[in-house]
Formats: sequence, C-alpha cells, structure tokens
Amino acid sequence: MFYPTGRKPSLKTFCAALIGVFLLGFGTLSIKPSGFTLDIQDAPARPTVFNPQLYVQGPPTQSFRDNLRNDTKYITSWTSAGWTNDVITYGNLIYLALITERTPIIPKFLSSHIDKSAPAFPFGEVIDVPRLSRAVGIHLLEWHEVKDPESQVLDDLGCWTVWEAVQHYKQNPEPRQNISWTRAPGWVELTSPSVHDNHASFWSLASLGFPEARSNNLGAPNHPSPQHKISLPRTITAHRTWEWELDYSPAWRFVGQYMRWTESMEMLADTHARHAMNVPVNEPTPPYITIHIRHGDFSEQCEVPVDQCFAPMSVIQRRVSEVQEELRARKGIEVTHVIMTSDETDPEWWSEVKALGWTWVDYAAERTEEIYGKWHPVFIDAIIQSNGVGFVGTRGSTMSTLAARRVESWHGGASRIIRWGRLGADDH
Repeated sequence: MFYPTGRKPSLKTFCAALIGVFLLGFGTLSIKPSGFTLDIQDAPARPTVFNPQLYVQGPPTQSFRDNLRNDTKYITSWTSAGWTNDVITYGNLIYLALITERTPIIPKFLSSHIDKSAPAFPFGEVIDVPRLSRAVGIHLLEWHEVKDPESQVLDDLGCWTVWEAVQHYKQNPEPRQNISWTRAPGWVELTSPSVHDNHASFWSLASLGFPEARSNNLGAPNHPSPQHKISLPRTITAHRTWEWELDYSPAWRFVGQYMRWTESMEMLADTHARHAMNVPVNEPTPPYITIHIRHGDFSEQCEVPVDQCFAPMSVIQRRVSEVQEELRARKGIEVTHVIMTSDETDPEWWSEVKALGWTWVDYAAERTEEIYGKWHPVFIDAIIQSNGVGFVGTRGSTMSTLAARRVESWHGGASRIIRWGRLGADDH
C-alpha cells in the first residue's frame, strides 16, 4: 500500500487512480523515476521473452521507488468495483500504457464485490501474464514484483484524479488508500460538459502522461496534495460511451481479447463444467452454450414490478434457440448442453431452468469456496462462460459484455444479449 506522508510529490511522478462509476472502468498511475530518459519501443519488434527483472532494479524492495529503473516509464492504478469491472479497468490501464509507451504495474484484485474478508487476489494467478505480454508487445509488472507486499514503508505518491473531472454526483471519490490527488482538467471528458456520462477519453488522459500537458495543468484544484493526485472514472473510451460493448473497441481489440486465463484456472473451470454436464471421465468436454442472467442489484433499477422488469424464462429460451440455430447454420454443430450462471436466488426460478434440461455448477456440492477460496466461484463462472461456443447474457452487465466478446473472439461463437426493464423489452 502506498500513502502520502504530506511531503510534496515529485513532478517526476505521475499517478492516475481509478475510483470508478457505473459499469466500465479504468484508472492509471504512472511513475517516472529520477533521471528518466525516453525509451521508445519499436512496435513491430515484439520480444518473445518477458523477464520482469529487465524492468525493475531487482527483487521487490521496501520502497517502490528504489526498484524503478531510470530508463523506464511506468503507469498504474487501483480498482474499486466488481471483479469484471476491475478486469476492464486493467485492460484500459494496459491500453493506456501502450499509447503512452509506459510499463504498466498491475495491483491485485480487491474483494469489493464478494466477502470483504477474502484476501486480495493476484492478477497473474487468474490471467496468463506471459501470454498477454507476448500478445500486446510490452511487459506487464505486478506490484508484488516491485515492492515487498509485507513492507511497512509509506511511500509518497501523487496522482491525477479523473473521477472528479467527469462525474457530477459525488463530491469526492472514495479511494481505498490514503491518497491525495490533483483534479484532471475538464477537457478529459469524452463528451461536452453539458452531457454528463462519466466517460473520459483515452488520448486526453494519455496527454497528461507527457511533460507539456502535465506541466500546463498542475495548477488545477487539488485535494489535499499541492501537486498531483487523480481519480479516474471506470469509463474510458476512444470514441463512444460503453465502448467495450462495441466490436471496434481499441481497448478490447489491442488488449482485452488477449487477457486469457491461466492454465490452472482453465483446468479447474473445465472440471466444474464437466461435472455440471455429467460428462464421463473418458469423454471430451462437449460444446456448450452458457447463459448469464443478472437480477440481484439490477432490481434496484426497475421502474416496474420485478416480475414485469426481467425477461421471463420463455424469452431466455428463445435467445438460446437463436444461438443454437446460428451455430447449426454457421458452424454445422448441434449444441444441446446449456449451463446457466446467475445471481438469482428464487428456487422456483431455478426449477424452471431445470425443467428446460439446462444445468448449472453446484458450488456447494463441489465445495469450491471451502477448497479454493471465495474468489473462485466468480472466476469459474467467467471462465465457463468464455469457453462456450454460444452465449446469452444480460444487457448492462459487464460480465455479460466480456463473456460475449470472449465467445465471439476466442471461439468464433454466437451470442445474444437480453434486454430488460419492462414487459416485452426484448421483443424483436
């Protein structure tokens, strides 16, 4: 953890921390050590071996600055949303690292959406970092490679805050660290000041990582640091709002689609999926369709009674049939296995799922949390969703957005997203 001690942050340190809003998220912190010299990467010449020791001075140190190289620029952030939003945040962070020619330092995932007693989970234990590094062409550092996680040293850290520049509903962000920040200029907003959609522009933010824009904007309001701290929205895009939902999204195309799972996580999820489908030990995992239906907190957005707000099972079944038909016509495969993932708690609803011949992972019977920890049901759901040849999801859920993207990109699969909010919302 890195906390300011009241000392004025160095102008050679740039930090952007995401304390997000709504669904998509991104935050960055960029650190430039003293004596920095520009080291521009040649994009076409992508190295095939990534050694973290080439981007730091050596093993993790008590103070993070002691481990930074003077010929390398860095960028980092924090998260504050549900896990899928945090995955998007780190995807945005890595994309911003690409366009600012910096080395990203990625923190652990924080358990803001599950039992808060669950320990933070390392990024590289669920995402295959070496594979991602090779795909995007830059090395990715994790904070535990830079600073000793057990260190008691409090480091000064200055950040830009984008949160205050683009959101207009809360007076201050709610950082998990005792950080201070300088408000980013209003022109980082994606849209005009009269349209408050809580999105920032990638390239506007990128400019703050370069000397001219940084020095010209350090006079912006700060709290409480006199130099620079920042809070960013989780919504950073290139052209339009909610861009990860769109096929041209640069953060998805150049980073997100390469954020593949570690082999051990893949194997664990496959085991759970096979058990759910009752696949015999000596048979391969069959192709399947996954569904993600989010109700839970979405019910708070309903303006009509809940039973008129969410899509009934008949609508979900119709969307599954559409996916099956597309797979039959386009790929020549007949997919009969369907796995449901949902936060719904009504036993009658799950009885309807069973009546359709669909299945789900029984985490209690598998003793998943007991054996692996509280994070793993979330991870396994996401991996099972991503490994289907078809997917049906819930509009407005970032978990559904990423599952659809993965199924389409990784497997050439078919996807559908269900609209909700009123009776007949998904009629088409």
